[in-house]
Amino acid sequence: MSVEQIDIVDSISLPKDTSEVVLTVSDHLNWADSLEHQEILQRKLNAYLSFVESGEMIRKYPKAENRKVVFNVVFKFKPDRDGALFLDRARQTVENAGFWLRHELFAESYDN
Repeated sequence: MSVEQIDIVDSISLPKDTSEVVLTVSDHLNWADSLEHQEILQRKLNAYLSFVESGEMIRKYPKAENRKVVFNVVFKFKPDRDGALFLDRARQTVENAGFWLRHELFAESYDN
């Protein structure tokens, strides 16, 4: 599963030590074409938002009900400057919808 497969939730977890449901995006793309990468990631995040807002997440994962929804993007490559700006805008949009957006690098050793 990957960021390019828009119709699939890459990973969903219900950590026992939190009241969160975490929907993870697995992003293996480099940032050579930052604009295209942003567009792909935006489509994936929009699909995740739709998955949650439509109620499909609760229908498929009833134990996720009443948990704080967190979208977590795991990058193989560190976002470039424009990618970081995109993430800031995306975070604002996601938070305005009542959810959370986090991101992390899979391994600090990866670089563009």
